[in-house]
This record gives sequence, C-alpha cells and structure tokens, in this order.
Amino acid sequence: MSDRVAVRNELEGAPVEYLTPEERPSLDEARGWCRQLTTSHYENFHVATFFLPQKVRPHFESIYAYCRVSDDLGDEVANPAVALRLLETWGGMLEECYEAPERSRHPVFVALRETIVTCDLPRELFADLLVAFRLDQVKTEYATWEELMEYSRYSANPVGRLVLWVCGYREESLGVLSDKVCTALQLANFWQDVVEDAERGRRYVPAESMLRFGVEQGQLAGRVFTPEFRGMMEELVLRTRAMLTEGGAIAGLVDKELAVTLKLFRQGGDAILDGIMRQNFDVLRGRPVVTKWKKVQLLAGALVDKLRAGMPQ
Repeated sequence: MSDRVAVRNELEGAPVEYLTPEERPSLDEARGWCRQLTTSHYENFHVATFFLPQKVRPHFESIYAYCRVSDDLGDEVANPAVALRLLETWGGMLEECYEAPERSRHPVFVALRETIVTCDLPRELFADLLVAFRLDQVKTEYATWEELMEYSRYSANPVGRLVLWVCGYREESLGVLSDKVCTALQLANFWQDVVEDAERGRRYVPAESMLRFGVEQGQLAGRVFTPEFRGMMEELVLRTRAMLTEGGAIAGLVDKELAVTLKLFRQGGDAILDGIMRQNFDVLRGRPVVTKWKKVQLLAGALVDKLRAGMPQ
C-alpha cells in the first residue's frame, strides 16, 4: 500500500472533498481551503462573523471549517457505524493538532493550529462538538427539556464560546449568556424543522411536552395539526424566546464590533420564531422560513451598526 493510499484511507468513507491530502499544505494553502469551504456555505455563523474585524476572520474560517467537516462526517454519511468511525478518527486528528501538530496533514488542522495558538483556545470546546455529533448517531428522540439543554451544551454552546475566546473574552458570566443565545438558536432550528427531522427518524420535540398537550408521535411525520399541537408549539416558542432575550443582554457587555455579530445572531433566532408565529405555530404544513427581504433588513442593519462601531467617539 502506498503512502498516498494510506493517508487517504484515514477518512475513507467521508465526502471525497474532505479526504486528507497526500502532502501537508502550507498555512496559506490551509487557510485558503478553509476560506473556500466557508464561503461556499451560506449559514448564519459565516454571515454573522463577516462583521467582525478583518484580522480575526481567518480564525473564524478555520473554526467554521472544523465545525462544517465535523457536522458532515456525522450527517452526510448514511451508515451510522461509518459515521462514528469517522468522527473518532477526526477526534484523534484534533488530539494530534494539540499534542503533535507537526504531524497534522489535513488543511483544517493546519489552519486551526494557528488559531488555537494565537487565541489560546481550549481543546474541550472542539471536543464537545464531537460529543454531540456522535450522539446524533445513536440517539434520535428526546424525553425532556433538560435533555435538550444537555444536548445543546455540546452541539451549540461551544461555538458561541469560541467566538468569545477568539475576540479575547474569557469571563464565565459572558459564557453563560452566550450559551443561552446558542441554545435558543438550536431550539429555534428544531421547531422550524419538525417535519424534516421526523422524516429522518429524529424527534427533538420533548416527549414530556407531547404528553402534557396530548400530541401523538404520528402527528409529526403525518403532518396532523391540531389545537393541542398548536398549544405545545406556542409554549416551546415562548420558552425559547425568553431564553434568547435573556442571553441577548450579552451584546451590551462586549465591544461594539463584536456586539454587531452577537446582535445579528440573536435577531436571526427571533426571525425564525417570528416565522413560526406567522404560521399560527403550524410547522407541520411547511417549514417556516426567514424571507429574503427580512434577511436583507437584518444584514443592512448589521452593516449600519458596524459602520457606527467604527466611527470615532
């Protein structure tokens, strides 16, 4: 077996674009790879971090690339056993990035190493994300609100904390507020995607809420909307909104440029919840979406805020 085949087999079974290259890329090449991946996906994290200072964007691109590949190794691989193997391998590559970075060949970890060193990022935040992606392979239903909170601790909250660390904020009080925003954004996406998740054999609506309101499991995939389902969804949206509002206070506690990004994250979550409300909480008839006009409004507002943040006081 040649060295080339051995290296490529490291992530065998992953999307072909994620295979480890034969030769270790330079830092510039690795950053370019991460930038290409980042700009090819229109997602809230990428769009919102555009409003951060230019000097930190390469760090967010390497973080995004790590998150994107991690997610795809779990979600874009049909066989859960293969996905688990790939995630274990990816986790080993993360350990190598911290313990023996000179051995890292994958562009994500070549770029991420520079970010880790420059921003002094803790390993646990990256490792926690993999806990969630592995959990997705074996757990498809959630019984309680508390279980969702625990899942979000690994799946969503590390991203917000990484944003804070890259921008120089270490205070746990800010981390707690960031967790509330990130968890609320995760929940908003769950409520938005009830039907899509049901079709994939997953259910994030907690069983305790379904039992309390008298909602049956078959209503989700069968798209059977009832007053009981409406009442359940309204309660979930209200709890999520309250969490988002409480965490949104973080924007007033950081510098103005970071505040623009954090405010945009929060507004994006509010827009999703508003979309659900506009459909009278009937997420079964179709996925509530944030309209293009609303997105333009949010981005225009963020751009104005960024310009104001750069003005001398």
